[in-house]
Amino acid sequence: MENADDAPFPHGYQAVRRDQTLREQIVAHGLKLTPSGLSQGTSGNLSVRSDGGFLITPSGTPYEEITAEGVVQVAMDGSHAPGLRPSSEWRFHRDIYAARPDVHAVVHAHPPYSTALAMCRMDIPAAHYMIAVGGGDSIRCAGYYTYGTQELSDAAVRALEGRLACLLANHGMIAVGATMEQAMWRAVEVETLARQYTLALQVGKPALLNDDEVAQVLEKFGNYGLMSRKDASS
Repeated sequence: MENADDAPFPHGYQAVRRDQTLREQIVAHGLKLTPSGLSQGTSGNLSVRSDGGFLITPSGTPYEEITAEGVVQVAMDGSHAPGLRPSSEWRFHRDIYAARPDVHAVVHAHPPYSTALAMCRMDIPAAHYMIAVGGGDSIRCAGYYTYGTQELSDAAVRALEGRLACLLANHGMIAVGATMEQAMWRAVEVETLARQYTLALQVGKPALLNDDEVAQVLEKFGNYGLMSRKDASS
């Protein structure tokens, strides 16, 4: 007779365990937003792709008060359990996942330098080789639309075409990744790049890398640390 301890896990156990792990990832990385300089108060939001949709931080809740149970499961049609309120920016999270099968995590934040450039509606050009963290030769600034609207979501998806990060005019920034760890790392790197570019503009006119120079860096970044990680479960 088969020992009960050796029996296979009940159907669905692995899915439940994975869901809990993803929820805990959101809670843990949410607590890093303020110390990392990416956000303050309740601003910003995080999500990860999950079965049938995505998990996202709740609306208007301080990160230190978010629990794994309080993370909101949202279906791709925008529906969610009654009594829970997902971030008001759930639309662009949903639409990024729909448009980009390579993306498994999204970080949205309002860090000072990225937001300052977004307030000026400026792209970040190839003034430093770390532009490669954004997946191309620039980090585009999407047009301005009211937060939480479909228009903003559409603009964000356009700005992210062929890219891994973008700015949102008069708003903030978005970074995406194959994992939450990667998306958070990218968000910090984009904010660092924004700070460096802002300082360079105060000194003079930054010299930009040409297309060949950017292409070489993008090729090298294929094996660069977190850039090379493709495992969404990590």
